[in-house]
Amino acid sequence: MTRSADQQRRLETRVRFRDIGQVLDERAITTVFQPLVHLDTYETVGFEALSRGPVGSPWYEPSALFPAAQAAGRLAELDWMCRVLAYQQALRADLDQSIALFVNTEPLALRTECPADLAPWLETARRRLRVVTEMTERAVAADPSALLTAAATARSSGWGVAFDDVGANPASLALMPFVHPDVVKLDMHLVHHPHRPEVARVVNAVVAYAERTGATILAEGIETEEHLATARSMGARVGQGWYFGRAQRLRQPPPPPRDPLAFVPAPETAAPASRAEARTPFEIVSARRPTSLSTKRMLLPISQYLEAKATDRTEPPVLLSCFQEGRHLTPATVRRYTDIADTAALVAVLATDVDEEPIQGVRGAQLTYDDPLRGEWNVIVVGPHFTGALVARDLGDSGPEMARRFEYALTYDRGLVLAAARSLLHWVVRTD
Repeated sequence: MTRSADQQRRLETRVRFRDIGQVLDERAITTVFQPLVHLDTYETVGFEALSRGPVGSPWYEPSALFPAAQAAGRLAELDWMCRVLAYQQALRADLDQSIALFVNTEPLALRTECPADLAPWLETARRRLRVVTEMTERAVAADPSALLTAAATARSSGWGVAFDDVGANPASLALMPFVHPDVVKLDMHLVHHPHRPEVARVVNAVVAYAERTGATILAEGIETEEHLATARSMGARVGQGWYFGRAQRLRQPPPPPRDPLAFVPAPETAAPASRAEARTPFEIVSARRPTSLSTKRMLLPISQYLEAKATDRTEPPVLLSCFQEGRHLTPATVRRYTDIADTAALVAVLATDVDEEPIQGVRGAQLTYDDPLRGEWNVIVVGPHFTGALVARDLGDSGPEMARRFEYALTYDRGLVLAAARSLLHWVVRTD
């Protein structure tokens, strides 16, 4: 039996690429581009870059390519490669600057330098392309500090940010405002199964966010006329899916769209680019709100009220808490936070003498004894619709624990709460 030409090519590919290391060493990654289409005019306003391994190799599909690179300890390098090779193809095709190029980002790569051989293309892309960096709720929860830095870096380059797979996990709704995306991408299951009860909650939260910020709603997975009508009913202005075309090589770029994707203004109290630039929650809130004096005994019910708001299982929120010292994590507190972490989008505790997971399911951030946060007691809750923050500064009293005095402020202003929360997330750093 003779082999077909296709079978022969696949065999030759398998022989040529013996392991994932060789694929990465030779930069043997292919980029295909799926169009993003304006649902009113049908103009192409962007492309999503999708990476593939060598055709015919075991690493062709991303589901095999990325785990293999991770197992080899080279995931960050692969991520840089996929992004920069997408820029390279777009530049070679002379993609118009008004057409957005969406690229996915792995948190791990954000803490590494671009490989030297790819760096020139990255610099050229910053000058000539309109890039949108895609982030997922999984990435935000895995390394909040890195993602906030990435979002700030993208905006400083004049690039945009998209929040991907919104609705695939209820947690994505609470994490969305931390990224402050220009584009919100509705997960395809919302379009394919619009009558499920959770869909209305997701769509309402996304529409509310878009109304507040001016962000664009993009629907994924549009394959039929019915999907298209559903996407429009959900407020989507842009869509992608097989209905508009499959991903392919970028050989003939489309003309510039009359209505390009717009980026939203930065929030009034934007996220700092790094911890060095971050102010503490008390500094942020007290600069905008009056403060009062109170004892720990009087503030505890307020703190516990906010913690109780974090137990919403329908729309899981983010809970960030500064406890000053690890000894304040009492058995009762541990029980409360264990229950909250069971469903919350993200729970983080900051204090001295805590490890990376001081409570099951809770992210820990250890404070040094001279850290300015050690002097603060903060409880911050951010949900899709509810936000609240208690920020308090310890006045350094000695004597009975419950009589200790704090200067404090309480706010439910969404923008102010988010500013405090974004700042605090810079202390929640992934260390592995």
